[in-house]
Amino acid sequence: MERINLNPEKHGKRQISDKIFKIGATVAGVYVLVMIALLVFQLVSESYPIWEEDGLSFITSTDWNAVEGRESFGALPYIFGTLVTASLAMLIGVPLSIGIAMFISDAPAKIGGPLGFIVELLAAVPSVIYGLWGLFVFRIYFKDWVEEPLHNLFGDSIFLFSGTPFGLDIITASIILAIMIIPTVSAVSREVMKAVPQQQREAAYMLGATKWEMFKLAVFPYSKTGLIGASILGLGRAVGETMAVTMLIGNATGISAITSSLFKPSQTMSSIIANEFVEASPASLHLPALIGVALILLLIAIAINVVAHLLVTRMMKVKEGAINN
Repeated sequence: MERINLNPEKHGKRQISDKIFKIGATVAGVYVLVMIALLVFQLVSESYPIWEEDGLSFITSTDWNAVEGRESFGALPYIFGTLVTASLAMLIGVPLSIGIAMFISDAPAKIGGPLGFIVELLAAVPSVIYGLWGLFVFRIYFKDWVEEPLHNLFGDSIFLFSGTPFGLDIITASIILAIMIIPTVSAVSREVMKAVPQQQREAAYMLGATKWEMFKLAVFPYSKTGLIGASILGLGRAVGETMAVTMLIGNATGISAITSSLFKPSQTMSSIIANEFVEASPASLHLPALIGVALILLLIAIAINVVAHLLVTRMMKVKEGAINN
């Protein structure tokens, strides 16, 4: 077998380009880590007074009083509101998103192409637009056609539907959040499903599978990791969403933000920051408390992404093990 000798000059240029690429990739990776470290440092240093004053009780307390001389701050109600609204949005939005992705990925090109383009355009709509539409249009119809009938039927017997329906509550904010994450999750899920080899789909059909069985047997096992990643992207937007939630969740403060009913107002960590940051006095504990809430929000977002990464990595190892065995 003859050995191919590379041109020394060409080989030297390739080595230089490889070094430049390696340095550029290293700088980009270090840049991300430095920015995260600076962000955490800034939030910790700016919120230090509230941690010094309350310690970990700031996370578990439910009081929120910014009146000078009677200041008392606790982040638990807003952690509760963030997790509940994000969870409800995921329960509503992810199944719909995967269904949309299934339809588009299996539809003819004349239908799937334009529909996929429209879905991607919806992801570019600013959140304030969703919030205004939810506030002036969706909330009214949802209250009249869904909340009031459910309250009249089950309000006295099921705690989830208790309270006076007004449209500015947890469930309304969660549905708007679900609508907002659908374009992102469905667009990524569609690309993941389209990456499944056509031979697998055809093999399932040759075995007599229906369309649903084809997705169940041939598409979902192959694209499971990508679908989880798409869902995590949607969860990240749901956890950090600010303007739309601020307009629709009712903005209760303190212990009243922890509610067991879907028809009562609450508040999230991002909405409490948006509502009170401008009016917070730097001379009091109000501003450090809000920055402390921002630090908790950042840590929760990082924790969600770390858990998602570990989950995806574990699933990929299981899949590789199954293939190798």
